[in-house]
Amino acid sequence: MNGAESLINALAEHGIDACFANPGTSEMQLVAALDKQPQIRAVLCLFEGVVTGAADGYGRMADKPALTLLHLGPGFANGIANLHNAQRAHSPILNMVGDHATDHLQHDAPLTSDIRGMATPVSQSYAVSPNAEGLAQTGLQALSDSQVYPGSISTFVVPADHAWTDIAPPTTQLPNVPTARASDDTIAAVAQQLRDAGNSGLFLGGRALRADALYQAGRIAAATGCRLVTETFFARQARGIGRVITERLAYFGEMAVEQLADLDTVVLVGAKAPVSFFAYPDKPSVLWPATASLATLVDVRVDALDALTRLADLLDAPAQPVTASAQAAQPLNHGKIDSTELGKVVANRLPEHAIVCDEGATNSLATFLLTANAPAHDWLTLTGGAIGQGLPLAVGAAIACPDRPVIALEADGSGMYTVQALWTMVREQLDITVLLLNNRSYAILNIELARVGVEAPGPIALSLLDLSNPDLNWADIARGMGLQASTVETVEALDQSFAEAMAHKGPSLIEVML
Repeated sequence: MNGAESLINALAEHGIDACFANPGTSEMQLVAALDKQPQIRAVLCLFEGVVTGAADGYGRMADKPALTLLHLGPGFANGIANLHNAQRAHSPILNMVGDHATDHLQHDAPLTSDIRGMATPVSQSYAVSPNAEGLAQTGLQALSDSQVYPGSISTFVVPADHAWTDIAPPTTQLPNVPTARASDDTIAAVAQQLRDAGNSGLFLGGRALRADALYQAGRIAAATGCRLVTETFFARQARGIGRVITERLAYFGEMAVEQLADLDTVVLVGAKAPVSFFAYPDKPSVLWPATASLATLVDVRVDALDALTRLADLLDAPAQPVTASAQAAQPLNHGKIDSTELGKVVANRLPEHAIVCDEGATNSLATFLLTANAPAHDWLTLTGGAIGQGLPLAVGAAIACPDRPVIALEADGSGMYTVQALWTMVREQLDITVLLLNNRSYAILNIELARVGVEAPGPIALSLLDLSNPDLNWADIARGMGLQASTVETVEALDQSFAEAMAHKGPSLIEVML
């Protein structure tokens, strides 16, 4: 076998079953090795931002890493924005980057670049294989690093000659990865703070928003009266009927300050202390009350479920928390679609165990609020703020969970960043329904323009936030990539189209005119 085959076989043996790829010449031996390894599903993406965004969605839903295959430094650079998002989500991702043969680097060929410099800011670990014989073990060490709780990004580089050199089958080992647990002293201290507090809240993020951890948080709320507040942009939250009810921290800083104003104790669980997404003139950056005491039960790298369970038991919390009740039908208004009517349609028709990938910007908040009592589902958000995440995220989630329907709430401006994901949805026949929210504007930026103090913006400023002239015809764009697509302009048409999409498996796009 050659080095590439030893690597791919070792990764398959230790659980890697998906590879999102955009390869080039330096990766041909890796491509050939994937061809010989049936345990790994190789998925072609037409842009590296789709590769990395899909790996993020896969990692969030599978709780294990997918492999990416990227072409040298420029290929990696094209994927950095969604690796930034994935890093904020603490998603497990294993980046495999091809490079020139070691003896070719000295010639400074056109694609020679500083891969380490590009990878380090978005990777918790980085390595280059020492030789062909050590390539498989380099990959396994990177795999182990990516599995550090709750997940992290590991990047390793494969020089072309290490991939093509023939070797004897190597001896390899996957290093063990222990999970950190909160100390008894920490659990006891937080329990006492909650007992002593007048108005307390758990600020939840990371794995604390999974169904089992939320169940324990709900027990704590039942015992102490504390509020359960989530990060504004979380990696994955279990929601809907039977799940514990939470409140989401407001996006705008002054609204978040008001939301948290009455708390005297804030306990962080898998989340950092809340701060404003941006700085604004004469508005606060720190969102929790200055008079409140701040405590940490666990940071994102410490087992949240374990800590919440032990804390609930120490507080003698009731066995059953308060959970979302039965679904209530939302009566629809007729005529033009707005964000509220969109939310009603989705809430009424969301199937059980759906996965919602939310990059809907200004038009998805109502959908989030209205689906609180929908059938049980998972909700994924734009964790790092780098737009162009939603469509690739849906690709990865659908491959991780092929038996669950995926709904992508996608804004028109954000969608253009990684529009190539539509092609992969069709090629892989993924069960994804894209609700493309078309208001022909970077609407959030029109709001932000006013919030930073710009008065009476002129035509040039406004043109930079406008997505008309020419209009983006998303149904035509989708059809050009082989996707079944329609455009709806009324609530009735949206309701019918979404009902049909939920009744049939496979990819489709509904362009929602708002």
